Amino acid sequence: MRDLMGMMGKMKEMQSKMEQLQQDIAATEVEGVSGGGMVNVKMTGKGEMLSIKIDPTLLSEDDAEMLEDLIVAAHRDAKDRAEQKAEEMTKELTAGLPIPPGMKLPF
Repeated sequence: MRDLMGMMGKMKEMQSKMEQLQQDIAATEVEGVSGGGMVNVKMTGKGEMLSIKIDPTLLSEDDAEMLEDLIVAAHRDAKDRAEQKAEEMTKELTAGLPIPPGMKLPF
């Protein structure tokens, strides 16, 4: 019975740590870049876009389609970085736990 109580205590502790991790991920800011730095997108770890910076040389009618593509690419880059950062933070928290491969955390 002691093992069960100890396990329940550890589960509560892990739940608390996971909640904190989710808050930390949401507070994390990442920046995505495209076009060699001509378009920068800043977003949170949860994918909320905070800002976008566009090089003024791209602001012409002739470059509208290219600018649209660069914005999408910068957003994708920021999203990938946010996911990578969240994965790194989760690995740090769950180090040594017997979690099945491929199981995504936080839930």
